[in-house]
Amino acid sequence: MSARLVEIIVPDAEVSRTSTIIADHCSRFWQEAVPGGLEKFSCVVASRSIESLIAELDSNFQDITGFSVLVLQVEAVLPEIPELEEIVSVQSADQKPPSKLEIFFTRDRISTNELYDDIEASLELRPNYLLTVVLSALIAALGMHSGQIAVVIGAMIIAPLLGPTMAMAMAATLGDAKLGRRAMSTLVVGILAALIFTIALGMFIEVNPLVSELRNRTIVHPADIALALACGAAGVLAFSQGASLSLVGVMIAVALVPPIAAAGLFFGSGDPVLGFKALFLLATNLVCINVAGIFMFLVQGLPPRNWRITSGIFLIWLAILVLFIALVGGGIAFGEDGAFGSVLATIEQNMLAKS
Repeated sequence: MSARLVEIIVPDAEVSRTSTIIADHCSRFWQEAVPGGLEKFSCVVASRSIESLIAELDSNFQDITGFSVLVLQVEAVLPEIPELEEIVSVQSADQKPPSKLEIFFTRDRISTNELYDDIEASLELRPNYLLTVVLSALIAALGMHSGQIAVVIGAMIIAPLLGPTMAMAMAATLGDAKLGRRAMSTLVVGILAALIFTIALGMFIEVNPLVSELRNRTIVHPADIALALACGAAGVLAFSQGASLSLVGVMIAVALVPPIAAAGLFFGSGDPVLGFKALFLLATNLVCINVAGIFMFLVQGLPPRNWRITSGIFLIWLAILVLFIALVGGGIAFGEDGAFGSVLATIEQNMLAKS
């Protein structure tokens, strides 16, 4: 059972209209008077019906003084309410009823408003955000420098880039330009902060590009693309169902934080070629996460405001992904690392000569 307790406050004059709207979406609700000439309705609504209920309430009462809606999580309901599992809310005459496939995919998704609330705090550029980004990059850099995978996993759990990454895919799906600009600016600032700090770190520590944890961040394999796509899809699937941000963060951070830290270390140690190759892995992962993220948001039933805009953005991301796949394929065809295939071999020879 997946349900929400929705509390709706409207003026006394709108009681009749509100009752009619609520009755179309749930069977169990009650009302009580509140001070100020207002009435409060409390109703238990199936999660899959929250989207349509809030949309209908907003379209009818958004300009009315005193109107407000509060959505709360429900842990249990007794006695059981049949429609939570068996039927779909009644649709108005001008609405197309959802298909069984749509019901199946959206039955456990939290509403768009809840998604906005969950992601809002992570898009604010605060000192804590920048500090968390820097600490995450530091842990990842030192973990890769010493070849300790467990330490790198620690950086993944911090996951400071989770919010902006999810917000970019969500903004593209909804066609929300404002959300997209905020997500992009927050993500860019976070990446730059991590990159600048790890560049400075690379100037003071010895960086061995032959360490497997660092070397792996300079080579893009088809498996890396598949990993990033899986991270984006799994992250959105968990996020849209209200999972813990830390849990989702592990899925996303595995594809973002380590390449940034590796690029910074290489730039700081005087290996710009390897640094740019690590940034190419980062760019590939970001594109994959957005492609998979948009697709999964659509599968989860997130309603685009304009299908033309959403489709256009998705096709742009998809075209970039195809280009990157072609570049990776070309690199494999001409050697392990494409045009820069001899870089690591040259570094290894130089290190052996010095020793």
